[in-house]
Amino acid sequence: MPAKFGNFFSPKAPPQGGPVNADPAGSPPRKPAGFSKVFRWQTETPGPQPVSVALVGSFNGWQKTPLKFDRVNNNWQLTLHNIPGNCTHNYMLLVNGKPAHDKNSDGLAVPHTPEEKQFALATPRGPRVFMLFAQTK
Repeated sequence: MPAKFGNFFSPKAPPQGGPVNADPAGSPPRKPAGFSKVFRWQTETPGPQPVSVALVGSFNGWQKTPLKFDRVNNNWQLTLHNIPGNCTHNYMLLVNGKPAHDKNSDGLAVPHTPEEKQFALATPRGPRVFMLFAQTK
């Protein structure tokens, strides 16, 4: 009986080869969850609506993803899910295939990759793409 108590009260060394606070079930570490973002665009001047509005960016491989026109709110919108978090993404809105200003962006960045340069918006300070600060809780 005393031997059992001796083992119970003796200090144990942490397991070798892994973190001390590992999940007891042995599951792999969790990846940061993605998040959802609603992109909206509205014409700034009265007149006819564009034929198409699309979104391209680092979060969708610079592939054109169309926005849908919402007649109730008179704007174009798209909700993207599972955008990787904890990083900054670059993107552009294309109206009738041409870069358009996004007043809801988190800022402007100098384009570096060929895709960014292809879709860049001309500004007085040179070509720019929009930034999205992707943070998850």
